[in-house]
Amino acid sequence: MSHWLIKSEPDVFSIGDLARVGREPWTGVRNYQARNFMWRDMRPGDLALFYHSNAKPPGIAGIARVAGAPYPDPTQFDPASEYHDPKATPENPRWWLVDFEHVATFGRILTLDELKADAILSAMQVCQRGTRLSITPVAPTHFKRVCSLAGASV
Repeated sequence: MSHWLIKSEPDVFSIGDLARVGREPWTGVRNYQARNFMWRDMRPGDLALFYHSNAKPPGIAGIARVAGAPYPDPTQFDPASEYHDPKATPENPRWWLVDFEHVATFGRILTLDELKADAILSAMQVCQRGTRLSITPVAPTHFKRVCSLAGASV
């Protein structure tokens, strides 16, 4: 099993929204490296830390699980979508996604400042300067440490 960190702005889609709907397709990713993580590397059952970005404070709010195999992102084909890609066709899709399902909401946000201050977690990609990807791999030791600090047993 692999572990991931997925970012979303809470005013767009939060851990609370995921808890409410239960399962959600992770649409709109338009970075090739992040797309490749979903398309080629994620497997059903993988766990992801759900990170609230562009928030005050930013940080990890809970846990999600990859809930199925990757499939083409339907927003790429929709001319009305802000994520439309005129070069994509159903026969030759460019953007892929996976569905995530809610696993846990933490009792509090583990803030980016806390992550950076922790001797173990400071090595996470989300703590590194210039790291802007919306999806990044997470080492098992980092995942376990986050869960421990959040009081989550997964």
